[in-house]
Amino acid sequence: MTVLFPPPPVDKAALEGAGAFTPRFDGAGLVTAVVTDIRDGELLMVAHMNAEALRLTLETGIAHYYSRSRAKLWKKGETSGNLQTVHEIRTDCDQDTVWLKVSVSGHDAACHTGRRSCFYRKVKVTEGQPLLEIGDDQRHFDPTMVYSSKSTE
Repeated sequence: MTVLFPPPPVDKAALEGAGAFTPRFDGAGLVTAVVTDIRDGELLMVAHMNAEALRLTLETGIAHYYSRSRAKLWKKGETSGNLQTVHEIRTDCDQDTVWLKVSVSGHDAACHTGRRSCFYRKVKVTEGQPLLEIGDDQRHFDPTMVYSSKSTE
């Protein structure tokens, strides 16, 4: 099965209703992907998908993304073993953002730092200055061992 994405409808009611999934890719050809854990709803990461990443995700049931920094497609967890199995995909009213509900295999970590979530830091204002504070410092794996001589996920 090859998934094809028709162009988004001009009619707002058609865009917002049931029917064809017509993702609205931005000028760079990307949609934002919000990723949460299917078990507890924890926000794991926010990434981007191009048409190929979205197509592969729908076809395989394994999350694929597009890395803007590396300018290439990537299968999440291919290097670390923390594959993301997609249980549900939702889209917002404009179809320019997708929400993936996933389970994570391997170390149960989504972040290349070895943490469960990429959102492990809190922003606090101290003496009028925004500072970062580590909220989750538990490492599920050692990134230096997993990614030695490999690019990070």
